[in-house]
Amino acid sequence: MGSHSLYKYSPWRAFALNNRLRAWFLKPTKLLKDYVKEGMTVIDVGSGSGMFTIAMAKMVGRSGKVIAVDVQDEMLETVRQRSEREGIRSRINLHKGTPDSLGLCERADFILAFHVVHEVPDQEKLLKEVITLLKPRAKVLIVEPTMRVSALEFENLVDCVQSLGLKLLKRPMIWLSHTGLFESSEK
Repeated sequence: MGSHSLYKYSPWRAFALNNRLRAWFLKPTKLLKDYVKEGMTVIDVGSGSGMFTIAMAKMVGRSGKVIAVDVQDEMLETVRQRSEREGIRSRINLHKGTPDSLGLCERADFILAFHVVHEVPDQEKLLKEVITLLKPRAKVLIVEPTMRVSALEFENLVDCVQSLGLKLLKRPMIWLSHTGLFESSEK
């Protein structure tokens, strides 16, 4: 990743990731309502400016928490500011990852990787790390953009996730995206 342009902050990219039009099309709360519940620990991989982080923080309530992971300080700062304005800052842990590692050890009930896996140079390494963070029977929702990831590339990703031990539960319909909802084993 290093100097890759996707990892350079720009105000335009922050706006593009978090605006009313995108939120209207994606409907984060509706999209995640079946997976994120009060009291859960949730990880938002590649949180960007926090559209999903903020929605999930409201969904987990006071007894839950969301860990927002991003490689850009500016994106995490945007999440911090937004969460303070919304009065939910105490529910969100901000964590700066690196292009090579999330750098987390906390286990989660649900992990969201929305339009981020294709940006990572070693996808299998990221997926292995994600799997180590899952509690038993935890779920992972991987969403990749159809404009950047071909159907074949996404099928290869699904095969990789399954080969690492996760079970494909379903493929939720998400606007302009390939999707896979996976579950960890009971162990």
